[in-house]
Amino acid sequence: MVTIIDYDAGNIMSVANAVRYLGEEVRLSKDPAEILSAERLILPGVGAFGDAMGRLQAFGLDQTIREAVGRGIPLLGICLGMQLLFDESEESPGVQGLGLLRGKILRIPDGDGRKVPQIGWNDLTWNANGGGRLMQGVPEHSYVYFVHSYYLQAEDPSIVTATTDYGVQIHAAVEKDQLCACQFHPEKSAETGLAMLRNFLRFQKEVPVC
Repeated sequence: MVTIIDYDAGNIMSVANAVRYLGEEVRLSKDPAEILSAERLILPGVGAFGDAMGRLQAFGLDQTIREAVGRGIPLLGICLGMQLLFDESEESPGVQGLGLLRGKILRIPDGDGRKVPQIGWNDLTWNANGGGRLMQGVPEHSYVYFVHSYYLQAEDPSIVTATTDYGVQIHAAVEKDQLCACQFHPEKSAETGLAMLRNFLRFQKEVPVC
């Protein structure tokens, strides 16, 4: 069972359909009790950083997500859902993210004929850890689908599992313990993305050591 955190952020049904295609049961929920009892969580999202944080807070889900991660429940952040895991974004000055991982979200710079937002396919380069568990079995330089104007600059390079280049080096995927995230959309990335989702479905709850 995968629980998709429903905070009215859009792009939820395409993620749900991809997970169902893989034969997994899906539940959409904004109920804190259901989220805290989940086997695995996905935090999707498209839209603005500040608006999304406002909705999470309005539903009381910001603290719920922090508690779920603290309990060792596997969580996958996708696109805006990845950005929300970090500290802050240039898109919404003064708005604090979930702060589960350290880093900032910056705007992709204009120039060199580069279109912002980036919409389309780009390839991934693994970092020293070989792409992490989410990329297991996926060839390096596989292409995935991006739709974004802002990108991650993680404070700790050891959590970065994959990068891509779009005029700047973009931290495209991260992983720390049972928390993982990607800036691209695996649910829209054909068989490559489905392989990553299959890998996430193998993540197991990790009981924190007191």
